[in-house]
Amino acid sequence: MSSVVLAQEAVNLNQGLAAIGYGLGAIGPGVGVGLIWAAVINGTARQPEAQSKLMSIAWTTFVLVEVLALIGLVVYFIASGG
Repeated sequence: MSSVVLAQEAVNLNQGLAAIGYGLGAIGPGVGVGLIWAAVINGTARQPEAQSKLMSIAWTTFVLVEVLALIGLVVYFIASGG
């Protein structure tokens, strides 16, 4: 447990640091989702007949990226202690 004594009062830093860490960790999946759907739109614009194949690949990678965000959320709750 990490704590700092300020004016004779212990302050728990874990919850604040966990929130900052999750916020920074959510940036990656956010950028990833944007890149996935941008690639699908670009690929469909270039080759419309490949849309169904692109969509199946996009949904699969979207789920994998979102699982990373959910793992980050679980780690946040573990680190913050509640």
